[in-house]
Amino acid sequence: MCEDNCPFCNVARDRLFHEGPLIQALWDVFPVTPGHALLIPKRHVPTWFDASPEEQQELMTAVEAVRTIIDRKYHPDGYNIGVNVGRAAGQTVFHLHMHVIPRYQGDVPDPTGGVLHVIPSKGNYLQDRSEP
Repeated sequence: MCEDNCPFCNVARDRLFHEGPLIQALWDVFPVTPGHALLIPKRHVPTWFDASPEEQQELMTAVEAVRTIIDRKYHPDGYNIGVNVGRAAGQTVFHLHMHVIPRYQGDVPDPTGGVLHVIPSKGNYLQDRSEP
């Protein structure tokens, strides 16, 4: 069941670019790079851990389909794929959504560590850093 005030519960059909039985994909309205997409269950479910095994499986399968679409349209050099679970992890919309973020050579000065940059001082594990 979807909630009226949830931005992912009543997505306009023209925003969708991929759809399966349980999930849908749309372009992020606040993209961090060109082609940033969101994979969203059709059912209102707050987090990854609340999703059914079938929803989780379809989300993972859809990553490949969405990657193919992004590759054709944007030609990225790499990807970050992620899910924020809970306020402490940065989740702001409590309807599960998976980010598929295309990455481009030179989009940041040093991409080493990728998703590990959620805690900036810990992201580049190859760089010398002092322990607190």
